[in-house]
Amino acid sequence: MAHHMEHRITVAAPPHAVFDLVADVRRWPHVFPPTVHAEQVERLADGERIRIWATANGQPKTWLSRRRVDREGLRIAFRQEVSQAPVAAMGGEWIFTPAGAGSTEVRLLHDFDALGDDPDAVDWIRRAVDGNSDAELAALRAAAERDDTEDLYSFDDTVTVRGDQADVYGFLNEADRWPQRLPHVARVDLREETPGLQLLDMDTRTADGNTHRTTSVRVCVPDELIVYKQLRTPPLLSLHTGRWSLREAAGTLMVTSTHTVVIRPEAVPELLGADATMAQARQRVRQALGGNSRATLQRAKEFAEARFARIRDAASRIR
Repeated sequence: MAHHMEHRITVAAPPHAVFDLVADVRRWPHVFPPTVHAEQVERLADGERIRIWATANGQPKTWLSRRRVDREGLRIAFRQEVSQAPVAAMGGEWIFTPAGAGSTEVRLLHDFDALGDDPDAVDWIRRAVDGNSDAELAALRAAAERDDTEDLYSFDDTVTVRGDQADVYGFLNEADRWPQRLPHVARVDLREETPGLQLLDMDTRTADGNTHRTTSVRVCVPDELIVYKQLRTPPLLSLHTGRWSLREAAGTLMVTSTHTVVIRPEAVPELLGADATMAQARQRVRQALGGNSRATLQRAKEFAEARFARIRDAASRIR
């Protein structure tokens, strides 16, 4: 049996500006709280196929959708091609309507079927759609009414590795072993119910000897990429996404850690002092996150190069 839901909000921004935020899936991890990662799989004549990794009722999920994008009509229709339990089928539409004075009414429609039409599954899906839709619409309004791109701060660090790409990826993927491998990691709880989709709860040691807890969802593409988004961020940040990327360049393995954050302006004087500036806050974030990433990259490099050396030495002895 099909179930129908509708959510709406009014945004103080023109329709095409709001439409563009939803149309560009690359921006979703930075706009929509539930979205961890989204990518275009295929471009179609009237739209696209996209894969989404997101949370629903706090659980990491992934699905493949087909979208029909009508910029002239200010509508984006979507239909899941491959759903994940307890969803049997889901689709819907974004509708953007001029609301006067440069504003837009945004309507988000959903229809869905639950597996076996089980009442508990229906309730789970309704709660997930309610929670995600409310969070997405509120975030969409905030992003459209204020240019959030000005708040994004990104930076990266890179090491070169003379070793096997799979070994480096394995080190980064096996976060459950980080407390034994990385001095700044105090505790890890790693769950992976769907292969390549991890929920990582971690306590990290800070320079002053304290620890802070973060919770992240990680999307893992073997030997190539790990993308993550923190669901629980440090007090100074309202957003933290990142990626570990591995690629061969001119015969050299390049491993890069990238962070993208949004600093909470109201937290800067509280945490860094009354006279602290946003520039100082960025420097502090760069130092803390970059320091941990560089330490992880260095340990991954040492791990892979040590294995490479052992294999090389063993091969030379056989010859």
